[in-house]
Amino acid sequence: MKVCVLGLWHLGSVTAACLASGGHHVTGLDFDAQVIENLSKGQPPLFEPGLEDLVKKGLVEKKLDFTTDIKKAVAGANVIWVTYDTPVDEDDRADVDYVMERVARLFPELEPGQQILVSSQLPVGSARRLETMLAETRPNLDVSFSCSPENLRLGKAISVFTEPDRVVIGVRNEESKRVFAELLSPFTDRIEWMSVESAEMTKHALNAFLATSVTFINEIAVICEQVGADAKEVERGLKSEARIGPKAYLGPGGAFAGGTLARDVAFLTQLGKQFDVPVQLFPAIKASNDAHKNWAHRRLVQLLGDLKGKTIAVWGLTYKSGTDTLRRSSAVELCKWLLEQGANVRAHDPVVKKLPDELGRVQIATSALGAVQKADALVVATEWPDYRDIDMNAVVSAMNTPYVLDVNRFLAKNVEALPAIKYVAVGKTVK
Repeated sequence: MKVCVLGLWHLGSVTAACLASGGHHVTGLDFDAQVIENLSKGQPPLFEPGLEDLVKKGLVEKKLDFTTDIKKAVAGANVIWVTYDTPVDEDDRADVDYVMERVARLFPELEPGQQILVSSQLPVGSARRLETMLAETRPNLDVSFSCSPENLRLGKAISVFTEPDRVVIGVRNEESKRVFAELLSPFTDRIEWMSVESAEMTKHALNAFLATSVTFINEIAVICEQVGADAKEVERGLKSEARIGPKAYLGPGGAFAGGTLARDVAFLTQLGKQFDVPVQLFPAIKASNDAHKNWAHRRLVQLLGDLKGKTIAVWGLTYKSGTDTLRRSSAVELCKWLLEQGANVRAHDPVVKKLPDELGRVQIATSALGAVQKADALVVATEWPDYRDIDMNAVVSAMNTPYVLDVNRFLAKNVEALPAIKYVAVGKTVK
């Protein structure tokens, strides 16, 4: 099949490269000339394990090309897959019009019978809005809008796309079903078919459920810290209950970061206001998560008192391991706060060599051990596997005081036999 993928940041680059690997002829369309130039050389706009090799493979096999030319990209395409990463501001408000405007640029070039599949994270009703916009400009054009909520996971995006548990697709008609079943046949036949609005709502509901689970267990955990209970043992008690189950999203640790979960919580909160229905849970999720983002702040002050002049080591700076993304990184936010408190911050990250100007006073160490020299505390902020290979005895010896804050207990097995370390984790009482 011939496919046009519109919007080539993380979601779009992965989608285009994976579709090409499945044998489709894919043209990636974006209006940022620099992004297109780089991708045409095999350079994705950001790091994702295996993505660069997959893009280069598609280029070499001539299954993949990139352009800013709408007419070239759309002409003859069976499917136009909308994959813009919907921008969000610092309050998790999505710039929906950013995506809508770019889809509308395609309207003059659309051809009868084309299928438009929207995976950008947009509020329920967006497909209907696009249908209305198209009808106002080309009222007799027979194209179909469908929705497949994105299922991107940083660091695992390629395997999630090519080996999905299932794919949700909302369609208007049987022809759309046929086309998308063929499109995804190289990867899966496990497709949950539903209406377009149900598919849009499924994404909101899924992310809100996951966000609720995160905030629930973290509120349990901070109480555990005060009463002598261990939240990981409580987690085990919950997951062994048949009505909850072992795969429940219940792991005491950090607040959820990034825009994905927060964006859908914000969408649902706004929909409640728009239709004047009482929703109390969704605003509370955001409030609880925002409060939990300050867990490390609170614990550092409890342990060290005034942080002015103290040296804090930070391991990991990216949004999560396996990516070089700093945007919405809780580690970056922690560094900003530490600088505001007058602390000296020394950080290490395997892929970050340069920080934004606002973090200019953060020292970048060339090694993880270098970061902890004479440190008063160490915060494990991004869970790079490399950190599990470090001799924690050497870490303790290098530090002024052996406080290790590890929000998700990433290094728990490394430090269990080291009584010298004062190990601080969410839901764990410090002894």
